[in-house]
Amino acid sequence: MSQSALPRRRSFADLVARLPLPKVTIWRALAAAVIGVGLVSMIRRFALGLGATTNLTDQYPWGLWVGVKLCGVAFAGGGFAITAAIYLFGVERLRPIARPAVLVAGLGYSCFIASLIMDLGKPYNVWHPMVLWNHHSVMFEVAWCVMLYTTVLSLEFSPVVFERLGWSRAYHTAKKFTIPLVLAGLMLSMMHQSSLGSMYLIVPNRLHPLWYSSGLPIFFFVSSIAAGLSMLTFAFFLAHRILGRRLRRDILQSLAKASVVVLGVYFVMKVFDLLYRGQLGAIVASGIEGPLFLGEMLLGVLFPMILFARSAVRNSKNGLYYTSILVILGMVLNRMNVGVTGFEKSSGVHYFPSFEELSIAAMVVTVGFVVFGLAAKHLPIFPEDYRRNSRLEHH
Repeated sequence: MSQSALPRRRSFADLVARLPLPKVTIWRALAAAVIGVGLVSMIRRFALGLGATTNLTDQYPWGLWVGVKLCGVAFAGGGFAITAAIYLFGVERLRPIARPAVLVAGLGYSCFIASLIMDLGKPYNVWHPMVLWNHHSVMFEVAWCVMLYTTVLSLEFSPVVFERLGWSRAYHTAKKFTIPLVLAGLMLSMMHQSSLGSMYLIVPNRLHPLWYSSGLPIFFFVSSIAAGLSMLTFAFFLAHRILGRRLRRDILQSLAKASVVVLGVYFVMKVFDLLYRGQLGAIVASGIEGPLFLGEMLLGVLFPMILFARSAVRNSKNGLYYTSILVILGMVLNRMNVGVTGFEKSSGVHYFPSFEELSIAAMVVTVGFVVFGLAAKHLPIFPEDYRRNSRLEHH
């Protein structure tokens, strides 16, 4: 193929200059307002410190931002699950959603990093794990897994950017490392998902017995797969409804079938764990913790599992969409229970996030959705996009 047939090489400045001015809509105005308020709260947080801007205390040092971090990582589970299925197990029918899966995973980890920086008492020391190694700390392993896996996701996603820019050499160079990156990403993600659960094993007398278990590392890993698959389904529907991208219902049906298996395994493990530890009665003997536990298990596990198992639900666009939302809400409740509300009884104090905590958390989530929308609109993320720009593949 002649060089002239290739897409014209563009710079980032060219792309920015070509971007049309966005139309003002209610949702865009709302997103701008949320981000603006969050930025003001962020400035106050860094200027005044945690004590002046949050409701965190020595008795309750982990709050809303910890829950946001856990949710961000959980919803990134679809990235390693989909890429491993495609590149390691040869499930080719999932290839059209590889790029959206990596994008969603990258945004999930970006939310984790942003919330982590907000939550650190001395955020300017965030680089310390790179040089001050503590091999006996779970947090040390978490820090390195986050850094390395975020790097891997960036490299996995780089061919998309190179394709959009028309950088042929960089594109083909990056594509050569796909399999090693997938292997590294699978290993790092498995380590990180489970190590987040391991982190809570050091607080057996503080985390409520409905959630404290030696199986937490496995629970976090398995549930992240279910959460990631549903978040990917939700992302496809957003792109379909907002940007008019094609909805691959056949692939989403495959994700729903896989979710039935994953949710079923997770539900059985959780029930068996409660029976083994003799804590099944704690569901009714506890205060607010009992309803919260039932909420996450029924809303986010049992009901979606039953719904996804029905062909009528899988064949319905609304069925797929709303059932995936149930899984997402259930997993948010689970991570908030483990990371936040499960500590309230043992701490002896009541915690409710401050306005700054709420507004910053809302800003982080909103920025994630905005970035996804921009990437879906301007980068070849979905099959109909990169097929139009497939000349790099054949050059």
